[in-house]
Amino acid sequence: MKKYLIFALIAIAIAVIVYVFVKFVPTGRINTSQFEISKVEIGKVVSTIPAEGTVEPESEVLILSPASSLIKRIVKDVGSRVEMGEAIIILDPTPVQEQIEKIEDQLEVKRNSLRKNELNARSIRVDLDYNIEVKKLRIASLKSELADQEQLLQVGGISPARYEQTKQELVLAEKDLETVSARNNIRLQQLKTDDEGLKLQIAIQEKELEQQKELLKKMIVRAPSSGIILSLDGQQGEKVNKDKLLVKMSNLSNFKIRANTDDSHFDHIRTGNQVIIQLPQEILNGQIGTVSPAIKNKKVEFDVYLEDSNHPRLRANMTIPMKVVIDRVDSVMRVKYGPSVERSSSFDIYKVEGNVAVRQHVTTGILGDNYLEIQSGLEPGDQVIISDVSLLRNKEQVDIYNRSN
Repeated sequence: MKKYLIFALIAIAIAVIVYVFVKFVPTGRINTSQFEISKVEIGKVVSTIPAEGTVEPESEVLILSPASSLIKRIVKDVGSRVEMGEAIIILDPTPVQEQIEKIEDQLEVKRNSLRKNELNARSIRVDLDYNIEVKKLRIASLKSELADQEQLLQVGGISPARYEQTKQELVLAEKDLETVSARNNIRLQQLKTDDEGLKLQIAIQEKELEQQKELLKKMIVRAPSSGIILSLDGQQGEKVNKDKLLVKMSNLSNFKIRANTDDSHFDHIRTGNQVIIQLPQEILNGQIGTVSPAIKNKKVEFDVYLEDSNHPRLRANMTIPMKVVIDRVDSVMRVKYGPSVERSSSFDIYKVEGNVAVRQHVTTGILGDNYLEIQSGLEPGDQVIISDVSLLRNKEQVDIYNRSN
């Protein structure tokens, strides 16, 4: 009886060892029940930070001067009701227009310089190439002459001194070619650097030009939402400085959100940033308006203006969660997050190819909330394993099989 008991214990121990080996020891094979697959697709990737806010009446909106200028015309008086986008004050656009013209002139000069540089570079390349060819022909001529002289030297038709002189000329010509080639490469690099410098200056000024053109549009101060004008700070012909308060207006029928987030996110809270408001079973969109410069209780406070500010589910004093969009790209390759999808600039992942999973290195872009942007290493439609694959221990390739097979 004792003998049978020992045999039974041994059998149980062997079964446990086999189970642990199959379950936990990587064998280079995995079955379909051990992993989750996600397909690489084209879509948007959004990165956000958390915030929360309280719904309150859109009682007051402050509009600041976009630039230093003169008030050219006051379109709406105090007490007037205005619709969203309607002009309230028209500022003199002359300073901005003059700046635009100045930048355009500077851009034209730089573009002209770039064209001249490119033409000059072509001319220099032709001269350099010609110079090289001449020296190569000189070397070929000396080699031919040296071969002839070598034959003449054997029959006494030429002096050894003359033969040695030709050899020296050939050596000097080859060294000259080598030196000139090196100098030509340096010169071509200098020309390339000059072009890149001009292109960088042009790109910077083109960006500045776009900013000024956007500023020109803002010289017509428009209502950011429908409402009633409470006050106008300034008169026609008066000079106003940039960021000076121009208009106070209220909206008694619509709502805004007074929001806050941790002060560690302060750099991401900027006027105009997109906000996603999370109502029960519904999403609303908004934009950050006024940002409070003061930090209270380690929180930065800001107003959020909604695209649908009179949504029927909004109620005064209602507290709702939201997300501030800090980065977003559309129509890019993306993959869902999973235990094997790292939040890093590059990592290895297993791509499914038929009955095998092959380790693939990928580089990434935006680290979104739900998706990760893939910049290289995968293609749309590829299938990757996103569940935990730590047991594979960085194997290059793993066989896939179905448990039922």
